[in-house]
Amino acid sequence: MAVEKQSALADMCIEKGMRMTEQRRVIASVIEAASEEHPDVEELYRRAVAIDPGISISTVYRTVKLFEDAGMIERHDFRDGRSRYETVPDEHHDHLIDLRSGQVIEFRNEEIEALQEFIARKLGYKLVDHRLELYGVPLDPAKDEKGDG
Repeated sequence: MAVEKQSALADMCIEKGMRMTEQRRVIASVIEAASEEHPDVEELYRRAVAIDPGISISTVYRTVKLFEDAGMIERHDFRDGRSRYETVPDEHHDHLIDLRSGQVIEFRNEEIEALQEFIARKLGYKLVDHRLELYGVPLDPAKDEKGDG
């Protein structure tokens, strides 16, 4: 079964001169659709094979590596032993990871952004990139028991 609408990620691949097979199109579409969930390769494979049963896990690994090397997706290691992926965001954001449920919450805070700039300047640097990951557990015990993160 073919993907109905080509993803923006697939369009980026074409712009970069990559050969786009139907399997790569499916994987690009799956990555884009699941990006906010920060899936690992196993989850990407499960979703891709549901669309095209001919896709192998090694094809997913190779395609993810290709997209990462091309700067189109980002890899995150959120201390759960899995590399997880998202498309390169249009706007910078940081992550809060619920250590109990594994939920990844994206956020942006201008005070944190300004503080990071200030620290870099104070230490004699121009900040050109950064990544902030916060790890926590729910404060609300009821939320924690339900696993709602």
